[in-house]
Amino acid sequence: MNVVLGDKSRFAAEIGESGPLRRVDLWAAGKWLTCDDNMAYVPQFRRDVLNAVAWLRSGEGAPLPYAGLSAEATHRRFGRHAGYDDESEADSRLSGRFRSLLWGPTTDNVTAYLFREENHLVITLEFWREGHLAGHPEDAGAVFVAEIPVEEFVGILEGIAAELDAGGRSRE
Repeated sequence: MNVVLGDKSRFAAEIGESGPLRRVDLWAAGKWLTCDDNMAYVPQFRRDVLNAVAWLRSGEGAPLPYAGLSAEATHRRFGRHAGYDDESEADSRLSGRFRSLLWGPTTDNVTAYLFREENHLVITLEFWREGHLAGHPEDAGAVFVAEIPVEEFVGILEGIAAELDAGGRSRE
């Protein structure tokens, strides 16, 4: 039985049948994020999701760092020099503070940043794999933006972790 949590226009997850590898489909801003690899290794994925929950529950997360710059423009600014020799250490550290959805191979096909405006999150996403972009030319160069209340996002993440945990117990 599949379990669906959230709203695909903001953030959602669909969890498939139990097993050490489990289908986990994620959406944000109406885009299917796990289109390249939706088979998650349960212990690692669950741990990473719970780490994100703990981070958010502790009040972590910062607002957009550049006054007057939109979330999309900030995402583009972060990506302009990322990984290149001309990226300064300060720029790398700053963009690293906002990196999000670092949940292993299941989510490594997107570059995501998370900005916190009090009790509200803004998540920006960009697909980067050439194979994906060749099959989805409409995604090339596009930055997608999702906005969601912190508690709603945390609730979805807790639901993912609980479902992955429950699936693991039902196999024993």
